[in-house]
Amino acid sequence: MSRTARTLLKMLIAGAIGGIIGAGLVSHHSASNAPRWLMFPRGMMIAIALICFFSIYWSAAAKNSAPTQSSESAWSRRLHLIVLNSAVLLLIFPLPGLTRRFLPASRILTAAGLAVEIAGILFAFWARRHLGRNWSGEVRIATGHQLIRSGPYKTIRHPIYTGVLAMYAGVMLVSGQIHALLAFLIITVTYWRKLRLEEKILSENFGPDWDSWRRATWALVPPLF
Repeated sequence: MSRTARTLLKMLIAGAIGGIIGAGLVSHHSASNAPRWLMFPRGMMIAIALICFFSIYWSAAAKNSAPTQSSESAWSRRLHLIVLNSAVLLLIFPLPGLTRRFLPASRILTAAGLAVEIAGILFAFWARRHLGRNWSGEVRIATGHQLIRSGPYKTIRHPIYTGVLAMYAGVMLVSGQIHALLAFLIITVTYWRKLRLEEKILSENFGPDWDSWRRATWALVPPLF
């Protein structure tokens, strides 16, 4: 499947999810006999809609990426997508047996979660803008690839991952249920694996320049790691 076809497919899927969410918002009060896993609180509806908005923008912007020079294997990319997408579904849908709350139901926590989610989305957009045509969904080296050290890349080596993890952390706070906590832990491990692969390929291609930049920056969250 071509990159254009994959992008269109992702947009269609995100649009379909958005349509389901919209229908749920309209019928939320009238469909009291709907399955429990489709009965989302209003805050969770907003959180899911923000994920859909992020996915549509992210897919549409992929067409501006530079050609690939070298990249991770196809199976590695598939593994990342399968685990990540499964974890995102677990983040959203309250599975039986995993609906116990680890956070109390609170409007303040819901508002805080939405604020964290929006901040993460905006931070990822900012980082993506500075990365420019170097960006790709896969771990790779683009043709004419350069180490970017502007914007958030002055202090963080993987600010897009920082923003994306913050986005999902916000959804976890809005949900407040065990399934969302478990999903966020899986998503974090998934991105940590991708981060390690990316650092390996960057080290192999940029050598001393990469080592110098690595020593002067943090991977995800200063000053923690």
